Amino acid sequence: MKALISVSDKTGVAELAAGLAALGFDLISTGGTARLLQDAGLPVTEVAEVTRFPEMLDGRVKTLHPKVHGGLLARRDIPEHMAALAAHGIDAIDLLVVNLYPFEATVAKPGCTLADAIENIDIGGPAMVRSAAKNWKDVAVLTDAAQYAPALQELRDGNGKLSEATRFALAVAAFNRISNYDAAISDYLSSIDFGGAEAGGAPRRGLFPAQANGRFVKLQDLRYGENAHQQAALYRDLWPAPGSIVTAEQVQGKELSYNNIADADAAWECVKQFSAPACVIVKHANPCGVAVGLDAASAYAKAFQTDPTSAFGGIIAFNAPVDARAAEQVARQFVEVLMAPAFTPEALAVFKSKQNVRLLKIDLSGVRRDGGTDFARGHNAIDFKRVGSGLLMQTADNHALQAADLKVVTELQPTPQQIGDLLFAWSVARFVKSNAIVFCKDGMTVGVGAGQMSRLDSARIASIKAGHAGLSLQGSAVASDAFFPFRDGLDVVIDHGAACVIQPGGSVRDQEVIDAANDRGVAMVFSGVRHFRH
Repeated sequence: MKALISVSDKTGVAELAAGLAALGFDLISTGGTARLLQDAGLPVTEVAEVTRFPEMLDGRVKTLHPKVHGGLLARRDIPEHMAALAAHGIDAIDLLVVNLYPFEATVAKPGCTLADAIENIDIGGPAMVRSAAKNWKDVAVLTDAAQYAPALQELRDGNGKLSEATRFALAVAAFNRISNYDAAISDYLSSIDFGGAEAGGAPRRGLFPAQANGRFVKLQDLRYGENAHQQAALYRDLWPAPGSIVTAEQVQGKELSYNNIADADAAWECVKQFSAPACVIVKHANPCGVAVGLDAASAYAKAFQTDPTSAFGGIIAFNAPVDARAAEQVARQFVEVLMAPAFTPEALAVFKSKQNVRLLKIDLSGVRRDGGTDFARGHNAIDFKRVGSGLLMQTADNHALQAADLKVVTELQPTPQQIGDLLFAWSVARFVKSNAIVFCKDGMTVGVGAGQMSRLDSARIASIKAGHAGLSLQGSAVASDAFFPFRDGLDVVIDHGAACVIQPGGSVRDQEVIDAANDRGVAMVFSGVRHFRH
């Protein structure tokens, strides 16, 4: 039995090679890997000795040879193949261990030049992987260090053999790795503005490559899609952002549905933007109650007040640990999904009798709140939306408004308390379907109007919901996700009790709306940013 080992990332390879040698495999290797195995005291034959041809062109050519690919591609069940190997002095290779030049890691480094990227495009490695994976019935291929230990154990248990099912699974993983590798190269190269360069020689790159290559890994099949007649599955990015819904650990409850996951994502993305303990309750992709408090329990109590009717059967997200007190409050209502960074043992005990409630634990420890990249802050950088036979792509709406960004446009200045409520309302409006009108006061929503064709109707619905919940809108702060095109929208929110308003501005009738605010004696600030959410 022969094993060819040629790896860029040498993690665990010496231990694997030692295990293979102990099982009777003859080891063949290339350059640096061969030296590593020799230093470990293992018997190894260099590829150049097998091919009778030296490595050349700075290592660009070393395994591209019939004695390598013939040994990988020959089918053992075809006598003519085996006769051809014998006629040309080619030994069959039974196991291939390859990982590729670190192209993805290289281009992720600040200042990576095009020349650096090109030199990290592997040629021989993918060629060998494809050969071995194509011939999976006779050859096993390992492309990731995580595969080494289980494969070695199965070889020990199987007298040096891997099952057909294992070889097939390894081949699929190998083709997936090659596909992802090629997609990364395509994404990078087709994003380059050739001839343009940044400081330090890195090429200038656009956000949207000429060819978009989606790379997602299936996590699970779902019972059905948005409706029972639709089929569905959940996928994750190859490298998911920290603290995202696909990193959740389900600690209790029924299987998640398509709608559960979509609504849970809406709630989770909203709640994790707050620094203070917060609770978000979502129904049909819209927040129906949002609040901050001293802890999870107080935040939930305030959020639930906004719209107890809609909260029934909702999705609840906390950005703080759920303790027994919070769990006892939540357990009084019917809830589909409950998410938090952690649950105390006492909280888990509360839900033990409610086994249908889906509890998701999502680690927020890796999410940076002090800026950094979108990924580091747990956000997608790019959003996608399918259209007929096409795809819309845009940078994600990750804009975080600060008090210093606000432009006061009225004679009346908002108080510090009002500034806080305006920013809170604006943070919520970002996650409400357009047209969005959100009334807030004292760190909680008191009325939410969502998804209407008319901004006036959204405002009226928010006030109706507040009335049904027994909440007063007097003295509240109001956020509108887009500008008021006429003063009538502003008049409606003031008529219902708004004392201050935040909106993007940018209408040709801004002055008319500003004059209306001054006439009505309310403070108004412009954010300069619109938050449509369709």
